[in-house]
Order: sequence, then structure tokens, then C-alpha cells
Amino acid sequence: MIDWKDAHVLVPGGTGLIGAPLVKMLLERGAHVRVVSLDDASRCPRGAEFLSLDLTIMDNCLKANEKIDFVFDMLGTKASPETARNCPASHFVTNMQLQLPFLEAARIQGVRGLLFTSSVGVYGPSEVMREDDVWKTFPSPNDWFGGWAKRMGELQIEGYRREYNWKNLTIVRPANVYGPGDCFTGLQAMVVPSLIHRAVKASENDGKLVVWGDGSPRRDFIFTDDVARMCIEVAETNPQEPINLGCGNARTIRELAEIIVECVDPDLEIVWDTDKPTGDKLRCLDMERATELGIKAAVPLEEGIRMTVDWYREHRDSANMKYNVYANR
Repeated sequence: MIDWKDAHVLVPGGTGLIGAPLVKMLLERGAHVRVVSLDDASRCPRGAEFLSLDLTIMDNCLKANEKIDFVFDMLGTKASPETARNCPASHFVTNMQLQLPFLEAARIQGVRGLLFTSSVGVYGPSEVMREDDVWKTFPSPNDWFGGWAKRMGELQIEGYRREYNWKNLTIVRPANVYGPGDCFTGLQAMVVPSLIHRAVKASENDGKLVVWGDGSPRRDFIFTDDVARMCIEVAETNPQEPINLGCGNARTIRELAEIIVECVDPDLEIVWDTDKPTGDKLRCLDMERATELGIKAAVPLEEGIRMTVDWYREHRDSANMKYNVYANR
């Protein structure tokens, strides 16, 4: 068990969706936390050290990892379905530029332990996604470039275990994460924040919420605070195998839209645009490995959506700003 009290912890991407609540939880446990991001310093949780560094540059990565005991690596770029289709090279290259030098710098600086945040995108199309099945197939065509980039990060972690006997390394694969602090507009907006944004706008205009597809695809949605807490619990347990972080309970896009409408404006009419793509039919994470370690989600989708809608309404102007690629996990 890691004693976080007085530990020096680095959270690159610590102003983002998972990173911000993670930093707060670590501070509550008595850790000295350093946040690195190109985001605005005002987004850094109070009490943490903040550094604005471009982590695609090796010298900056070395500086960030100086005198650090443990790293929660939240680096990465989000890719909405539109981004994945239209900007695949940018998505792939940026993830690789963030992974390779940063992880190598952590090794060089003698960091004792590191948690690498991978993605549900590493999985191929499957009804239930089990950790050991990743290398038996290929990423979904809908996540082809981002999925391969994250697989390369996982391989880098495995290489360090074998060559340098660096055992305190863990890999987590979060499901579809949502919550306060998300990116609600633009190319980085995923399904939950995008629908919330559009529902609020529809409520103020014609009362019609247009949703792509027919609502049948099912997704494993998990609240950001659950993911942050589960990352800490995984780090404390230090499993040597990747761990899924999800609810293990897939909900349809139709259910999601109905929950959002109920929270935003029950009088909204949902209009399904069936000419638009729907994505993979089912993406649900198997949670047996995490459950065996006593790690599980706690926030129901209905409660998480209500908290996210409330946060968005309060922070709407700032929430619609474009987010930095190093701060969106």
C-alpha cells in the first residue's frame, strides 16, 4: 500500500476531466502534487504546484519528473467520432509525441512508480471487452489511430518492466468518461458533454434535440470522480496486468439522451437522425479483474448526468472554451 502522505506525485494533465479530481483526492491524502499542463493555471486545483510545460520536448519532461515518487500519467488527446474520421494523423502523432519522451523521462529520473492511462479505444469490436483479449485482435475502425497509439504506450510500459525490472507500473483502461470539467463543444466533445450542450441550446431555442443514429448503440459510461478514485486504488494495489475502469453496465444512447433531457428540460423532443453514423453497437468493459481487487464504480449514470448538467449550467461560458490537449483526461 502506498502512503500518499508527503509523497511527491506528478499529474501531467492534472487540470483535465480525470486529472483535476484526481489531484484534489491526492491533496486530501496529504500528497505534494505537481501538475503539468499547457492549460490556464486557474484550472489547477488549489494547493498543487503548477508548471506550464510542453511535454513533447524531452528537456521539459525531465524537468517535470525531477524529485518525483509517483506519476499518474493523464496525458492524451480526445477524439470525438468526427475528429477520429477527419484528423487521424494529428490524433495519432500527438499521442505518440506525449507518450514516448514523457515515459522515458520518468524512467531516467528514477520515478519509483507510474500509472499509465490507456483507453477503451485499444479494444477491437466486442460485446464484452476483457483485458487479456486486446492483443488477439485489432482496434475498432472507429478508434483505429487513437487505439494503436495507446497500444504503443502500453507496449512501452511492458518494455520497461522486462528490460529495467521496473515493477511498480500499472495500466488502466477507462471506459467512456464524463463529468464536470469536460469539453462540451468543438472537435474534442464526446457524446455525453456534446448532448448536454445541445440539449441546453435546444431548450432555449426550438425545443428539439437532434441525436445522431437510432439510439441503439450501448456504451459503458463512468463518472470522472469514480475514475480518479479507482486510479488511486489501482496504484495502491499495483497489479501487473492492465485493469479496466468502467461500470460494466452498458446503457443505450437512447437511454442516455432521455436521462439528459430529463435533467435539462423534460419537454424537449428527441429527433433521431438515422442518416448519420451510429458507431460500434456495443462497447462494455468486463470488470471482473477490478472487482476482485475491490475496485468498482459508485455513481449511477442518472446521478452523474445530473451533477454534470448542473456544473455545465453554472460554468457554461468557461466550459465552452477550447481545451488543451494535455489536460483533457
